[in-house]
Amino acid sequence: MNPKLTYLLVDLLTVLVPFMFSFHPGIKFNKYFSSFLRSNLFVSVIFIIWDIIFTAKGVWGFNPEYCLGITIFNLPIEEILFFICIPFSCVFTYHLLAPLLKIKWKSQTEDAVIIFIAFSLFLAGFLFVHNIYSAVTFFSTGIFLLLLKYIAKAKWIPGFIVVYLFLLLPFFTVNGLLTGSGLNHPVVWYNPSEIIGIRILTVPIEDLSYGFELLLLNIYLFEKTINKS
Repeated sequence: MNPKLTYLLVDLLTVLVPFMFSFHPGIKFNKYFSSFLRSNLFVSVIFIIWDIIFTAKGVWGFNPEYCLGITIFNLPIEEILFFICIPFSCVFTYHLLAPLLKIKWKSQTEDAVIIFIAFSLFLAGFLFVHNIYSAVTFFSTGIFLLLLKYIAKAKWIPGFIVVYLFLLLPFFTVNGLLTGSGLNHPVVWYNPSEIIGIRILTVPIEDLSYGFELLLLNIYLFEKTINKS
């Protein structure tokens, strides 16, 4: 296989099965395609701008050995597709699992869990404030989580947290490949001076927070779009 297809194949294989099952008569997620694309467009713009800035600052970068060579604002086309393919698969999974799991927490439990997560993120952000990826990711995720809970009054956060735990297996599979698991070199590299340096397999610990925030914002806007519809 041509190694330049690596990142593209990661994107496409991630989205393939959820896309196919979207048309299953028992799921019918295809009727939400328009809602997903409208909500995802806004989120993608935010994260792509973040990506452009961090790439320009050398916080992370992309190995041309594993990319087609087509770029938009100095980002590989595969990186742009990442912000569509990965959220689609995860929103599909959330939409499928959350109603089945019927996660309900007592208000005190929900408050305690959310405050604990936010406090942990803020603490990590302060401890590693000089590592730009660590600080920005931890602070922004903590702030957005609290805004969702106490300003937007989102009721689905417990279900999202539980589904996110289910998503960690595919998360580490996909991110593991992108950060070098099973490859001679990583598809996406990180500047060691801008991250904590703790990795799970090859995945920087910051990516857990980054992924959490990416999906949290996608699902928030997806839910709002569906409700308006």
